[in-house]
Amino acid sequence: MNIDKKITDDLAANDVSFVTTVPCKQLAGVIEEIDQRDGIFHIPSNKEDEGMGLCAGAWMGGKRPAIIMQNTAIGVTINTLATLIQYYRMPLPMLISYRGELREPIACQVEMAVHTKALLAQLNIPTYHFHHQADVEEFDAILKYTFMCNKPVAILTDANFWGGYGDQ
Repeated sequence: MNIDKKITDDLAANDVSFVTTVPCKQLAGVIEEIDQRDGIFHIPSNKEDEGMGLCAGAWMGGKRPAIIMQNTAIGVTINTLATLIQYYRMPLPMLISYRGELREPIACQVEMAVHTKALLAQLNIPTYHFHHQADVEEFDAILKYTFMCNKPVAILTDANFWGGYGDQ
């Protein structure tokens, strides 16, 4: 199964027509797949909180948005999540590479991994952790859930889900 294609197919099947991304090596394949999809407008962002602002504008303009980002920027998004996305009950699927977990080769990534789930829990954001490639089968249901309840939802995808760092 090509998980990049499955994720993009599920986004398209749930009428997600606006995606903003902040680069990450783990997410490169899904970003490339999204970039090639005619029905999805893709605009890269410089920062994750800026991307959330773009998603809010897309939602207010009648589009279904999503953001693709790293967990290392969760800290800079707290204010935007609480005072914009959550306050105005905007659905926002957040596909997040969960850096800093087992097999992470970059030590500075570990510190944010320690705090990621706690910060999301403090904001009462439903969070799903994809550890095995088969977990991608839940992605469609998660997208339906976020648009049904008008809430942001975090999908954490760790190194194991993406196939490691070339060490498998």
